[in-house]
Amino acid sequence: SLTVNAAGQTRKEKVILPSSLQGTKPNSIPNKKIEDPVAGKIKSSSLATTRQDLNGFHLIPPRVTFGVLKEGCTYATTVIMKNVGVNFSRFRVKQPPPCTGLRVMYTPGPVAAGLEVELEIEIFAMVIEGKDTGGLKEVSHDIEILTETDTLLLPVKANILC
Repeated sequence: SLTVNAAGQTRKEKVILPSSLQGTKPNSIPNKKIEDPVAGKIKSSSLATTRQDLNGFHLIPPRVTFGVLKEGCTYATTVIMKNVGVNFSRFRVKQPPPCTGLRVMYTPGPVAAGLEVELEIEIFAMVIEGKDTGGLKEVSHDIEILTETDTLLLPVKANILC
């Protein structure tokens, strides 16, 4: 129950439900999609949930934190994009500006329902000259992933040791 805790006592704070139960995806901006006449409508009772749950991608992990990096070195990590919809979907990554040192490498093309694709996030740790930050420079950028249904934002953070 949302009104009492596990011990049966009345809750003092309001319970915050996770975004997955609220029906929204974290770090995403919905697109205004025009109805696709080619894609068939699904009228199965087993899929009688909200339309938002039937299409789109999930990012695993939902954010990337590189930690403290040595200046002049290149680091990489992998993020998985899983198609949680019932149809194949396409996506495209808007590359970050070169001043961030970030680059996203992936294989373009459609992703079938239930399958996943890997995005390799690469960062070249660099500090722009002329700025004295006291030894650490923080890099923070949201990588935009444009899908058919919404725009996903992948937050990437790193601290560069200079």
